Amino acid sequence: MRWIVRLGGPIVRLLAMTWRYEERNDGPWRALRAAGKPFIFTLWHGHLLPLTWRRRGEGITVMISEHSDGEIIARLVQRWGYRTVRGSSSRGAGRALLSMVRELKSGREFAITPDGPRGPAGEPAAGVLMASERAGVPVVPMRGDVSRAWRLRSWDRFIVPKPFARIRITYGDPWLAGGSDAESAAELKARLGPALESVGEHAP
Repeated sequence: MRWIVRLGGPIVRLLAMTWRYEERNDGPWRALRAAGKPFIFTLWHGHLLPLTWRRRGEGITVMISEHSDGEIIARLVQRWGYRTVRGSSSRGAGRALLSMVRELKSGREFAITPDGPRGPAGEPAAGVLMASERAGVPVVPMRGDVSRAWRLRSWDRFIVPKPFARIRITYGDPWLAGGSDAESAAELKARLGPALESVGEHAP
């Protein structure tokens, strides 16, 4: 992840210019945006690169970890047109949640990786559920399936689509979390789909 971010500006831009995207079920969240209603894009940490690139320049606020790589990542996504809030489930969690709820109540869209910044992959922490419940805004699950990609040897098997990869983004229907208990976490996990089966036979 670190080398992707440090090289990220020009190299990722050149690579991403070759990617071909297809979006499915994007109508519901676009209707929310058109009505000025905030929501929370939710995606697995390993899918960050292709999904973050796709939604660049839209003024979405993202949660960035306070860990050592966070400042580097924050600079990159800010160049791509994102606003940032610092914190995670493992560091600065309370302050981050308050900031997230405040952003949502002010009408801003948010994006978060519920299994970041350290995993385990595909296991959501409670933060996004608590924010949805407290702010009264829906979660919009999104996942990326990629035809061909490199996978980093990281805890999340971070996906880097190869040149001319086909990327299918599937959005779930907006869903308002009813709590932050195990049942709600299981529901969110089911709506997001598998975290590590996004390259190869399940891809477009």
